[in-house]
Amino acid sequence: MRLIDTDGVEALTMRKLATVLDANPMSLYHHVPNKDALLRGVARMVGAQFRTVTLEDAPWQERLRLLATDFRTLAHRHPKLMAYSFTHQADFIQPEDPFWVSLAAILDAAGVPHSEFPQIAALVCAVITGVLSAELNGALRQWSSLNPSTPDEGGLARPGHDEVEVFRLALDTIITGLESRLADGDGSLDAGL
Repeated sequence: MRLIDTDGVEALTMRKLATVLDANPMSLYHHVPNKDALLRGVARMVGAQFRTVTLEDAPWQERLRLLATDFRTLAHRHPKLMAYSFTHQADFIQPEDPFWVSLAAILDAAGVPHSEFPQIAALVCAVITGVLSAELNGALRQWSSLNPSTPDEGGLARPGHDEVEVFRLALDTIITGLESRLADGDGSLDAGL
């Protein structure tokens, strides 16, 4: 983890890891078959360490904000690994992961029909990890500074937003959309089709 945090995933080699561990590089292959397997193991180890405050009595909206914010904190603890995992490991989040378990409990508290859990949970994960990926690789900062000017502004572009503000906006958008979907009566994703 120290090597990845310092130099990034791309700079990690089995030879470099062996040197740090004072081991023969070939001996590492007794434990993992290749670098990809090593990275999956490290990502799973970090994912398993995810913790969020559980506020059982809080509204589901607040619980979702807290879950996502805690996940963002974890991503910023290991930005190079997390950016890599979000974009290169489709199976980064697993059903037994603390993040997924907490998300399922929040969606249940929100009243999401169980038949809609896979789609809603996938959407929430995609938006959160997408925004975090853009934040960690610098794209979010760049994009938020590309404010197009409008005629009302007299051709002046507004300054860019900070990343925390954009992350909160993404969460508010998810929550507002989910509230609207659930208020539509049956809350079903198929209702609008």
